[in-house]
Amino acid sequence: MSTELRHWHREDDPQGITWLILDKADSRSNTLSADVLEELAKLLAGLTSAPPRGVIVRSGKDGSFIAGADIGEFKALVDPEQTYELVRQGQQVIDDLAALPCPTVAMIDGHALGGGLELALACDYRVCAEEDRGTLGLPEVQLGIHPGFGGTARSVRLLGAPAAMDLMLTGRMLRPARARAIGLVDRVVPREQLRRAAREFIQRRPPKRRPGLMLRVLGLPGLRAAVAWRLRREVSKRASEAHYPAPYALIDLWQRHGGHGRRAIDAEARSIATLFATPTCRNLVRVFFLRERMKSLAPKSTPAPQHLHVIGAGVMGGDIAAWAVTQGLEVSLQDQDTAAIERALARAGEQFDRRYRTEPGRADARRRLRADPEGHAVPEADIIIEAIVERLEVKRGLFADLERSARPDALLATNTSSLRLEDIAESLEQPGRLVGIHFFNPVSRLPLVEIVHGRDTQSAVLERALAFTVAIGKLPLPCSSQPGFLVNRILAPYMAEAMSLHEEGVPLAVIDAAARSFGMPMGPVELADSVGLDVALHVAEILGAALGRSPPAALREKVEAGDLGRKTGRGFYRYRDGRKVDDPGRATVAGASEDLEDRLILPMVNEAVACHADGVVDDLELLDAGVIFGTGFAPFRGGPIQYARSRGLAATRARLEALAGRYGERFRPHPGWSALIDADASPGET
Repeated sequence: MSTELRHWHREDDPQGITWLILDKADSRSNTLSADVLEELAKLLAGLTSAPPRGVIVRSGKDGSFIAGADIGEFKALVDPEQTYELVRQGQQVIDDLAALPCPTVAMIDGHALGGGLELALACDYRVCAEEDRGTLGLPEVQLGIHPGFGGTARSVRLLGAPAAMDLMLTGRMLRPARARAIGLVDRVVPREQLRRAAREFIQRRPPKRRPGLMLRVLGLPGLRAAVAWRLRREVSKRASEAHYPAPYALIDLWQRHGGHGRRAIDAEARSIATLFATPTCRNLVRVFFLRERMKSLAPKSTPAPQHLHVIGAGVMGGDIAAWAVTQGLEVSLQDQDTAAIERALARAGEQFDRRYRTEPGRADARRRLRADPEGHAVPEADIIIEAIVERLEVKRGLFADLERSARPDALLATNTSSLRLEDIAESLEQPGRLVGIHFFNPVSRLPLVEIVHGRDTQSAVLERALAFTVAIGKLPLPCSSQPGFLVNRILAPYMAEAMSLHEEGVPLAVIDAAARSFGMPMGPVELADSVGLDVALHVAEILGAALGRSPPAALREKVEAGDLGRKTGRGFYRYRDGRKVDDPGRATVAGASEDLEDRLILPMVNEAVACHADGVVDDLELLDAGVIFGTGFAPFRGGPIQYARSRGLAATRARLEALAGRYGERFRPHPGWSALIDADASPGET
């Protein structure tokens, strides 16, 4: 049989135990593609007719069990009935595993996600390596769907509804110890003991885990409606059903079936088939591949950096340093103000306390971040990033000094948010050494990093910057050196229009509610307060000088009054301990102008077209990715260009023309719309 199989291998040991080993051919990770499931079905048929003493399923790849379904196959799923049939075929294979007339064990070493965890749930027992590199989860909701290989039912039967629904509704990933604590796995052992632990379950056949009586009671028909109501209420605080239908569909499944019976599995297939056809799912799958593409921008041959030197111990510099430490680098932190370094180290220590569970882990992180007020570590650093004040003459002087003291092969990078690299590099004898590596605040939460290349930036320097960004777990976006780069340039008209609406008398809370209703994570007014109104004004002034736009008067007035936003306790809103204290609650857009949403969102779309036409980002898909991961632009809409396409490019341009006639020239469509419309209309364009 082994000669017929490409992905699975069967081994029968002297104890009568059969090992099913998945090592997907021509792939770095295991996924449950159609051909993988087809081969598994053949193996299970033989085991059903001649059952061994027990079956253990494991991975043949180091550090990964099964990463989930093959998402590449999702793109072909457009017809709900066809999708339903394909899902049912996959469910049947997993059902056959669950029905084997002998004990089964999933031996998990590394990631067990999505369909991979669903396969493990179909086994009688699960043993897991305790090392931190592994995670377990059912993250399908992040793709606009829910588990489809029986996971919506089996997770509830194993864990009870509260833990299972939380796992699926949030898409959260669990480390092995946490998975063991909630009962998702039966044993967690050191990697070298995994095989023995798996065999012991076959030999001893202990009772299979099931939730306690109180958890089972919650699944009774009389109580499910009340629990489901509460779940919907909690989900509605994070996402609307119109934007993200998957979590609501998941709750409906559980309310109707409670995770029991054949009808529950069939209903799961029907539900997921419907979700696959939604624009939300299609766009979220697209965003998944955009993320993977950004990761692939880094050349694999580039050596990994070991030592990062950060100059500037403010919030941004300190947080860059702390993040790099959590990604395994040695980091030195320089600033003339030793008190600033001490504050940065204290903030970093708080991050380390949250991230590392053991004191040795925290101590090692603190050891790898050292204060260096005089910059003695500059000559030994692989990469040097400056994150000092946004003053051109200061940055020029700093890089002139660095060019003399740094290694000739060290990467020289600026975290500038708005200054052109060509202007900074004027002080360098080799301007091609300079690259922009622009992080966003908060560094630990925002995944995007703009990699800015100037006119003279060497290609090798750009490649190293891309590789560094991926190495520290961030998503790189190549941008040309133009004012505001991509993200700040996109956000500027968004926040400016919010100021215009405010001056017209639209309440702040209504403005923010309109943006959230569209799908933005926060409104433009609260965003400005969070960024810092002084920072927002500085960027607006630089962009205004370059693009002929005046900064909003309301923004300047706040800054001149010392109301800088969240960090000072007062901006457009008031704050106490970083929280809004005058939040009016759930403001609605009822009664507001029907133009309100378009006035906020379409300036961003128009600016995205301008950024592409101006060559800030020359790839439309990467541009969409940059705006999603850098601004939080509603992921389920696929990015500003994808959103315009969903409305119709010509129709979107016409809408901007109408807004320009009603509200002013700031809405006038950029000339780049013509080329975009022509390209989409041409045969073969996408």
